[in-house]
Amino acid sequence: MSVEKQIWVWADYRNYFQSRVTLQILARASVLAEKTNATVCAVVFGDQVDAYVKEYIAHGAQKVYVTDDPFLKTYNVASYAFLLTALVRRFAPETLLIGATRFGQEIAPRVAKQLETGLTADCIDLDIDENGQLVQKAPSFGGNLVAKIITPDTRPQMATIRPGTFQELPHDDEAKGEVIPVPLPDTMPSPRVRCLKSELHPARARKIETADIVITGGRGMGSKGKFRKLFDLADLLHAEVGATRPVVYADWVSSEALVGQAGKHIRPKVLFSFGVSGAIQHTAALADARFIVAVNKNPNATMMKLADVAMVADANQVCSGIIRALKQRIRD
Repeated sequence: MSVEKQIWVWADYRNYFQSRVTLQILARASVLAEKTNATVCAVVFGDQVDAYVKEYIAHGAQKVYVTDDPFLKTYNVASYAFLLTALVRRFAPETLLIGATRFGQEIAPRVAKQLETGLTADCIDLDIDENGQLVQKAPSFGGNLVAKIITPDTRPQMATIRPGTFQELPHDDEAKGEVIPVPLPDTMPSPRVRCLKSELHPARARKIETADIVITGGRGMGSKGKFRKLFDLADLLHAEVGATRPVVYADWVSSEALVGQAGKHIRPKVLFSFGVSGAIQHTAALADARFIVAVNKNPNATMMKLADVAMVADANQVCSGIIRALKQRIRD
């Protein structure tokens, strides 16, 4: 009798409608499952989580393991890590995938340590090799290389995946899945830290990973002051601003804006690229952009070759001209 292979995705449903990383991982898990004849499973902890269970089934989960208990209403890393470890030991999935959010980055290493297995952090791609092992691809050496990592000797194979890396599957109202209730273990430890109060402070801007319009800038903008014009343009276009690694290293903008293998992966409907040469570390993170407009003095820059519209010009001057034109249009 063959043992069912399972690919588990730990479901982080907090801020569900803005953070789609769990759905993105479920989509990739579906592809991996086809290659290995495995079952895609979501794992959900919390209190009154039925609505989220249905959502995960609608986005590709064939089975959902659910621990629904008032004890889990408030996230506690020690409790959640203990419970996830206990479930893995009980059901022995082949693979465990977790979003590389702040929560995922906190819980994944603890679970891997308790299970004495490997963990590849911040993956930008996942695949299956000829031996049926999970190939975990992650930036290394500051994003200059992409390492391909496997876990040949221990299970589960564990990885955290950067938000925005994969495209979620369309919502399927007709999808069916098996829901497996799992009670809290009798050995569940009491939390050493208790949450007295929590407040949600929504971000003022959308995340760059989910923005429809993104404006990226490189050293070709000329200076930190000139780079700030991209934010003026973004305000007019209701867009988000991204940057290349040299710009971040030069302290023209914070590391949160980094677009590249070592930063954010984006998939905008429209991408404006100002003064970006197009190093592989950067272009690998924007391959899913639908329409690209690039401005650069160098007609042979890689970014210009990738663009749908390429303008050989000074990036700063073009940016300023677009801003003036948009403001004039608003006044008119």
